[in-house]
Amino acid sequence: MTHNTLSSETSPYLLQHADQPVHWQPWGEAALALARQQNKPILLSIGYSSCHWCHVMAEESFNDRDTAGLMNRYFINIKVDREERPDLDRIYQQAHAMLTDRPGGWPLTVFLDPRDQMPFFAGTYFPDQPRHGLPAFRQLLDHIHQVWQTRQDDIARQSQSLREAMAKAAAPAATGALPGSDLLDICRNQIEQQFDSQHGGFSQPPKFPHPAIIGRALRHWAYSHAQQDDKAILHCAIYTLYRVIEGGVFDHLGGGFFRYATDAQWMIPHFEKMLYDNGPLLSLCSQAWAVTADPRFHNAAVATADWVMREMQAEDGGYFTALDADGPQGEGDYYLWDRDEILNALEEDLRERFRLRHGLDQSANFAGKWHLYGHRSEADIARETDTDIAAVFSQLANARKQALKLRRQRPMPMRDEKILTAWNGLMIAGMATCGRLLGQAHYIDSALRAARFLHAHCFDGKRLLATFKDGKARFDATLDDYAGLLTGLLALLQAKWDNSLYAWALQLADTLIEDFEDRENGGFFFTSHHHEALIQRPRVLHDEATPSGAGLACIALTRLGYLAGEQGYLDSVEHCLQGAGATIRQAPVAHCTLLTALQETLSPPQILIVRSQNDDRSRCDRLSYQKYLPDMLIFHLPASEVPPAPLDSKVAMASSCAYPCTGFRCDPPLQGIDAIEQHVLNKSYRAEE
Repeated sequence: MTHNTLSSETSPYLLQHADQPVHWQPWGEAALALARQQNKPILLSIGYSSCHWCHVMAEESFNDRDTAGLMNRYFINIKVDREERPDLDRIYQQAHAMLTDRPGGWPLTVFLDPRDQMPFFAGTYFPDQPRHGLPAFRQLLDHIHQVWQTRQDDIARQSQSLREAMAKAAAPAATGALPGSDLLDICRNQIEQQFDSQHGGFSQPPKFPHPAIIGRALRHWAYSHAQQDDKAILHCAIYTLYRVIEGGVFDHLGGGFFRYATDAQWMIPHFEKMLYDNGPLLSLCSQAWAVTADPRFHNAAVATADWVMREMQAEDGGYFTALDADGPQGEGDYYLWDRDEILNALEEDLRERFRLRHGLDQSANFAGKWHLYGHRSEADIARETDTDIAAVFSQLANARKQALKLRRQRPMPMRDEKILTAWNGLMIAGMATCGRLLGQAHYIDSALRAARFLHAHCFDGKRLLATFKDGKARFDATLDDYAGLLTGLLALLQAKWDNSLYAWALQLADTLIEDFEDRENGGFFFTSHHHEALIQRPRVLHDEATPSGAGLACIALTRLGYLAGEQGYLDSVEHCLQGAGATIRQAPVAHCTLLTALQETLSPPQILIVRSQNDDRSRCDRLSYQKYLPDMLIFHLPASEVPPAPLDSKVAMASSCAYPCTGFRCDPPLQGIDAIEQHVLNKSYRAEE
């Protein structure tokens, strides 16, 4: 095997490298065996299709024939899409951190011992010429080759030390008692301590929205509401989300969120759009509207959901993975404007308000051009122009439509059309939540189409597959795939009940426990019991760019456990939390998703099964419309449908009725739609004006 073999792959990222002079191979036994046979180190390069610095390194080094010649002479070169193989990425990112004492990133560049795939050198991006304290990539290749030729014994000793450190990091913690509610309070205080009171957010630049932290702050506000109206923690959540949607991290014309901001003010983003964070942020915008009634959250949710359906959903239902940051003229060029170009595209009476709103009366903010952001609020513009605020919102919406029409004449950024099970689950949850809270059935239908796509194409009747592209479903699913999809299905069932999806959710929950649970120590492995053997079998408790798979699994299993009366699900959750307690206590704010699972274990949410008669069906569909109900799950089963066991005990009566249960305790049924609506209203949370 002495040539580039990526052309037979389905990953858009791997196909971007298929015509390079580097003899790239996909990860697999063929490439690993070749490295062993030739006793050549493996150069493992991990990235993804919308990664800006991956493109830069490809152009500088992998397209260069001299550099490729060194790579082919000295190494077996393996290219991995981190979105297809999060197991490999997770393992070698951790190894990078241990070898360098620095955080990793992409492109990840790791040199592996061919005998056991243990890494002996790791880095990220390397330039073609020495700069920024980094050697030229060609210099690095020569150096690694010399080390391999002369110091294999040292490499073996280092590998043994690294293997022991990785095994220690992956070892289960001692199981203790179920953690107490004090961890919720500690996390709340850490969120407030990290909060940027001036600009919102919870870190220095680069600033990520951290939806898990925002969601945890909202939940804590509701959790503590009976004792006190914790306005401070509510402000941390709402103000951060407000600054995010006002800043340039939000696409004011097309909807959707870029991955992070490069500055403290959220003005200039890194211009890639990823599915995984847009799903949770869509849920949060919808919830923030329910809490505050602020139309800006409503508008951001609608714009994002519309963008998902317009640009990110395949005809057969699945959601695509990402939009690239780069265009023909460089990073962000699709989103940038010459001031006269955009203003001249608008009707004359809209130009001044648009100019004020989106910072076009300020200096250019990116490479001599303007990236749109919320410079003045609609309320300020209404006062300055002596215009009704509703009219300002309407005029600006019209102006944005005109500008978007012009922008869509440009070449679109490259779209990664892989369909990832885990990320689709998060977006299904976002679309279903948005549709339910905003009363928009077409968003719910979009989520339903995506769920049915995954059932048809990424499920073999027993187990999930992780990714779908070009008619092929591939790769063993990870914990994140099961947990993410269960999260989406539970949100979808709250928006629109479907017996077949409920049965599928129970089947997935059973497989998750069977394939991922550590039966001896409790908790869940990231890879299944039948997965390929790698140098480590990770366990991941903390939130990363995506919410913790263990946390999402615990939340889903808790809710399904009470909904279906499955004690085994609840036992698995309790064992996981008992083992995770000591780890959570070290850094509660890093474990927001698991803390929500803990909260729902200590104080189970109420499950309200609603059986509606025909005359009340529409009102029952809208029971949770614009209501923030973190302590209640509403499942509406029309009287005309026969629910599965054990829900078949919740019979339909002569009038619409509802069955409220908390944990395994049920209260008397509620009779009549008026009583049901009042009960739901009493359970909802709304910020004081």
